[in-house]
Amino acid sequence: MGRLVLNHSTNIEGLIPILQKLVLENNIKTITPAVISRARGRSSKLIIRLSVKTINGYKAIARKGNTAQEVFISTELSKDALKEIIDLYNKK
Repeated sequence: MGRLVLNHSTNIEGLIPILQKLVLENNIKTITPAVISRARGRSSKLIIRLSVKTINGYKAIARKGNTAQEVFISTELSKDALKEIIDLYNKK
């Protein structure tokens, strides 16, 4: 079981419950929500999308409305395997 790092006082609405479920998946070590920013366009519901590979995992972008938040995922999973897991939670 991995861990969820909560070092920000603000997060996108609805993101933390999804990350708490995601961290229970096998081979996910740590999930760290990071910088919140404004994004162009609008997303009606919360969507998490993988962005780039990092040293020990991947960076994902969570978007809702015109707000975006970086989420760092430390894992040994391949990008395709992690994308499948994230897509399951995007549909809920």
